[in-house]
Amino acid sequence: MSEYLTELTQRLVAHFEKSISAVTSERDEITLELMACDLQEVSYRLRDDPVFKFELLVDICVVDYQDYGITEWKTRPATLTGFERAVDKSRQSQPVVWDKPRFAVVYHLLSLTHNHRLRLRVFVEGEPPTVVSVNAIWPAANWYEREAFDLYGVLFAGHPDLRRLLTDYGFVGHPFRKDFPLSGHVEVRYDAEQGRVIYQPVTIVPRTLVPKTIRPPSNHAPLNPSSEQTDA
Repeated sequence: MSEYLTELTQRLVAHFEKSISAVTSERDEITLELMACDLQEVSYRLRDDPVFKFELLVDICVVDYQDYGITEWKTRPATLTGFERAVDKSRQSQPVVWDKPRFAVVYHLLSLTHNHRLRLRVFVEGEPPTVVSVNAIWPAANWYEREAFDLYGVLFAGHPDLRRLLTDYGFVGHPFRKDFPLSGHVEVRYDAEQGRVIYQPVTIVPRTLVPKTIRPPSNHAPLNPSSEQTDA
């Protein structure tokens, strides 16, 4: 870690020790994990304190940690046997144990005065998951919070106009959640009898498409025509 990042980290810990759950630094980027109840107070101080002066909110995003650490892909042993054999749902493994809430809201901040960047991460609980709005602190949060609400279903308490931003009127669900079906819940088509466009339950059969390949027994040996197999 560079000298200025070390100094910034020490200042952050000294100012917000009681509110910080964890501090990490990777690739010259600092991440503070905060308790949701302290988000607003910490945000005000990060913006106004001359030591920090994080005047600009660059972005807000949400991370869905459902099934985090669980993998069904065995890419290394599947290199020579074909990618269709890389998935084995009967042998799911979870090398990373996850005991935190499913959703985290992430805030990216920039200090124009000091040329520092900072990431805040707040885990939110409940259904719908709820966290306080920072729109009054950084007005740029208005659309970012609406986007997060639309795509992930996170509620931002105190937001002045929390409406969907990207999906259509009457859209059901939140499409960036990991349990949202790839084909959606409804589909749109023109009904000739009614003479108008209608919404109806989706008729596409859910399925997972896995690329299928035929590979030789090794990287150098040619495929034996007599033993060639075709995957269905």
